[in-house]
Amino acid sequence: MTKTKAKETNELSLESILWNCRVALRGIGGNEKNRDAVMGLVFLKFAGDKFETRREQIKLEHGDVEAFLNKPSFYLSHSVFYLPEHCRWQHIVQNASDSGLAVIIDKAMMDIVDKNPSLQGALPQSFYSGFGATQRDLKKLIDEINKIDQKRFVDNDLIGRVYEYFLQTFAVAATKEEGEFYTPASLVSLIAELIEPYEGVVYDPCCGTGGMFVQSHKFIERHHGNRLKVSIYGQEKSPETRRLAKLNLAIRGISHNLGKPTGEQQSSFQNDQHEDLKVDFIMANPPFNFKDWRGEDELTTDPRWRGYQVPPKSNANYAWILHMIDKLKVDNGIAGFLLANGALNADGIEGRIREQLIKNDKIEAIIVLPRDMFYTTDISVTLWIVNNNKKARELNGRKLKDRQNQVLFVDLRRWSDNLEAYKLDGGSTKKKVVLNEEQIAKVKDIYFNWQTGLGYTDVPELCKSATLDEIAKQNYSLSPSKYIEFVDRDLDIDYDKEMKRIQQEMKDILQQEKQSQQMLQDAFRGIGYGID
Repeated sequence: MTKTKAKETNELSLESILWNCRVALRGIGGNEKNRDAVMGLVFLKFAGDKFETRREQIKLEHGDVEAFLNKPSFYLSHSVFYLPEHCRWQHIVQNASDSGLAVIIDKAMMDIVDKNPSLQGALPQSFYSGFGATQRDLKKLIDEINKIDQKRFVDNDLIGRVYEYFLQTFAVAATKEEGEFYTPASLVSLIAELIEPYEGVVYDPCCGTGGMFVQSHKFIERHHGNRLKVSIYGQEKSPETRRLAKLNLAIRGISHNLGKPTGEQQSSFQNDQHEDLKVDFIMANPPFNFKDWRGEDELTTDPRWRGYQVPPKSNANYAWILHMIDKLKVDNGIAGFLLANGALNADGIEGRIREQLIKNDKIEAIIVLPRDMFYTTDISVTLWIVNNNKKARELNGRKLKDRQNQVLFVDLRRWSDNLEAYKLDGGSTKKKVVLNEEQIAKVKDIYFNWQTGLGYTDVPELCKSATLDEIAKQNYSLSPSKYIEFVDRDLDIDYDKEMKRIQQEMKDILQQEKQSQQMLQDAFRGIGYGID
């Protein structure tokens, strides 16, 4: 390799390498299959790196003794997956030119699961042989992934960055149905910062690729908590998405219980894998306006709807709300979840359920988000905070005031200036709105100040604390625009002054036009043309 090429390779950014991984499979397996192919091999790389690091530690502790080096418990006890020799990343790299490379990878995936039962259902099985990529294509991908090295990219969360990149970029290119598996990271971070899942049970009834769980752990790390005090429970009806979730959590060392696989059509409505579970926190992004979620006579007497009307078959929004409330601990449970804006004003049965929720004092905050934050839809959505304890108490070092029969409304629809561009496989880009750290901190301040009563004031076009009586007068609507003051900027206009300004501008324009015409006539006369 020439010095120039060597320099270019050394200076490649992490994002460039990850982009090259996508390019290596362009035109082969389609969006979902390419995602799975890349992420499976990324798992082997990171699992292999962790294995080799632990192996060196064992050598220092016990010497170069095979009985110790090949003892699975010496790895598993340190949250490191045990890898037989033919499953290790270096073995894959060394055999990348083998014509049977796909079979070698499939064999590695199968035997890793055999040695590490916690990975059951996480790794693709018999996938690469039927993927359709040539040995050359796979080798290109392996060569690129091999450049992702902790020594080269000093980052405490390199695994997280890489996984987040692929989940995000493949979601950008997904169809509406495919895109449901991923919730933008800034929104998940916002939920975690507001509900504060420091310790207890965190649950997601439609967990997608596990992003809510990852952010709950990141929240704990940011605030120097103990992640061992949090238990993760969830469910996902799509087998492929569930596998991605297990992979996402496993590579980060996050213990979890996602129940048993339920089949493509078995959501937590029909086949609740944690039926008797009561939880401290819920973080969720249910499918928006999910239709035909139950049969005509199915689930009509379900205890989850007790005290409310049965949610309509035509839309599952309020079924999700009641399903989650039923899962919360009745004394202190809190939930943060996303729903389409239509749920704020829906009438009929949904309107009556919403009215009862408000009367039962379940709703603590409604935060409408900017448009175009999701990768497969441009609609604006709402973050709901449901809280089973709005009484005065001390929480995480803050003295909360009594917020019973009060709801905080926040409207962030004008916060649409922060855009991130994502490169698509065809070379074009897609821009999406994101919330940055400063904006998330501002929302958190509004919410916490309102909870404590210290420093909170209603702000026109941003936030309003409304009472139950005020909400009742608005027919129990939860649309922030019904309560937050709108500033009519036309009232600040001095119309007499503005009319004089406009009239003067018109006079100036007419005068300039007259002067231009005179100059044109003089010019023509000067060259012998008579113009009268």
